[in-house]
Amino acid sequence: MEQYKREFISFLQEAGVLKFGDFTAKSGRKIPYFINAGEIKTGAQIAKLGKFYAKAYTEKIGHKGTVLYGPAYKGISIAVSAAVALTEEGLDVPFFFNRKEAKDHGEGGVFVGYVPKAGEEIVIVEDVITAGTAIRESMSILSGLQDTKVVATFVMVDRKEKGQTEKSAMAEVGEEFGFPVYSVVDVYDIIEYLEEDPSNKENVERIKAYLKVNGAAQ
Repeated sequence: MEQYKREFISFLQEAGVLKFGDFTAKSGRKIPYFINAGEIKTGAQIAKLGKFYAKAYTEKIGHKGTVLYGPAYKGISIAVSAAVALTEEGLDVPFFFNRKEAKDHGEGGVFVGYVPKAGEEIVIVEDVITAGTAIRESMSILSGLQDTKVVATFVMVDRKEKGQTEKSAMAEVGEEFGFPVYSVVDVYDIIEYLEEDPSNKENVERIKAYLKVNGAAQ
């Protein structure tokens, strides 16, 4: 496993972002582990997270300017931190996010921050994809922007789960909307990392059992 992946998984655990137990995902699935960006609570943590996203961005997109979109609520801090980290790479990108409810006074509208102009490209930054539900919600929201194009989505972890078919949710989203979905790590990286410590045996077995039922075809 690449060193940066090991560092990222260690960071997720230390920050309390990666948890093990019994959880219910946004898709409604009962899952044995959970990725919660809401556990990022300090300046040092969010700065470090942004650097991982910036690394992924420059590796996949290069130094091409786009507009970062962070879906409310967890995507907001990710978008801000990634935008700040990208300035350290010499790339100053604008960002924006949505309100859960449209504002009917003041400046109004559903978006906060930069408003993408016609012809501009958008990159969605999310915490995780399980069944693709959250990304489809984002695409519905972004459909209100005229003549813009989503060119990629970045997430912390690819859960490698089935979407609405036997394919992975990330593959389905890519095919449905015509853009790639990238992740810093995937669930099999997490399994490999956990297997290095025998005390993680129960969590590893539960994740593997879950993937036998819900895992996408490899």
